[in-house]
Amino acid sequence: MRTVYIIGVGMTMFGRFPESNVIELGRTAALNALRDACINKKDIQVAYAGHARTGQLYNRECGVGQSILWELGISGIPISSVGNFCSSGSTALREAWMAVGTGMYDVALAIGVEKLTGRTGKGRPLTSDGVELLTLMGFSPPIYFGNVATRHMADYGTTPEHLAMVAVKNRKNAGPNPRCQYKDPITIEEVLNSPVIVEPLTLLNCCPTTDGSAAAILCSKEVVNKYTRKPVEIAASALRSGPYEKCKDITTFGSDRLAALDAYETAGIGPEDLDFAEVHDCFTIAEIIHYEDFGFCKKGGGGRFIEEGISDMGGKLPVSPSGGLMSRGHPIGATGLAQVAEAVWQLRGVAENQVKGAKVAFTHCAGGFQDTIELGDVQSSAVTILKRGW
Repeated sequence: MRTVYIIGVGMTMFGRFPESNVIELGRTAALNALRDACINKKDIQVAYAGHARTGQLYNRECGVGQSILWELGISGIPISSVGNFCSSGSTALREAWMAVGTGMYDVALAIGVEKLTGRTGKGRPLTSDGVELLTLMGFSPPIYFGNVATRHMADYGTTPEHLAMVAVKNRKNAGPNPRCQYKDPITIEEVLNSPVIVEPLTLLNCCPTTDGSAAAILCSKEVVNKYTRKPVEIAASALRSGPYEKCKDITTFGSDRLAALDAYETAGIGPEDLDFAEVHDCFTIAEIIHYEDFGFCKKGGGGRFIEEGISDMGGKLPVSPSGGLMSRGHPIGATGLAQVAEAVWQLRGVAENQVKGAKVAFTHCAGGFQDTIELGDVQSSAVTILKRGW
């Protein structure tokens, strides 16, 4: 594989945008990325568009990327849709990384986009493809993660206050970030006393429903100096599905552990080398488990990790300095590329909530359930490691 760099990123605001459709959101993010890269649109040779709910919610399964790029005056190049649950945007980035890394193309565009707030059946649980029957029987992601939290509390002494600390930290991080859906600070008491969704998860333990888009432009080492002297290198882009072990421990995700190990090996970087991480904090308990699965702390130590402030800004390993899914929101197909955009700004030293001296970043997105909750693992997990390329 050739070395691949990110030379431009772009995002929309994340929030509720009833006046905008997925094409408009994607167009704005892609245009921002083109401007950020100072690149002529004619230089884009291939593109991948990540989205997970446009088919089910808007009868638009295919052609989303083509329509976005056509409105920008880009046509005639290979353009593919990428649907991979919550990892759709991350997977679009990985496809672009491989297209450039293998030498087929020198410049690629990855887009992630989703619009969740205008869906039919508003208020009903939004769940994964493949578990529709379970959903009718009562299964939903909050129920699953509520069970995970209950098990983690019983096995490792994690408390509702530990969960609330994650929400409070990520909301505090969101304060300076204009792209976040929610930026006002919250307290542990407010998290604990917000409406119960599924015990022990209250409303403020859950990420919100959101619209948004993000994009990135990648190029090869051979042409990077044509565009910038400060590129961000993709040191690794790993993707795994779940091992699906029946009756496994539900307080760990095998696909996440495998993806992280792949990424660490490819990059030659371990968790001790990271300066910060953006993880898939769809629920507060998820972030605590990610600390453990990615080697940030020992198994069962996630509660103490947040309690001791290690994941705070100024801590040994800040987690979700952008505000994370809990505050930025989670437009499924866009989230992975939004994490990458926020990481690129951190590595450039221009993020609103800057991690001082950040040189190495870790991003992670995961989603989907395999047929039955009994198998207890997600269907896609994507980990990207980025580092300064100058």
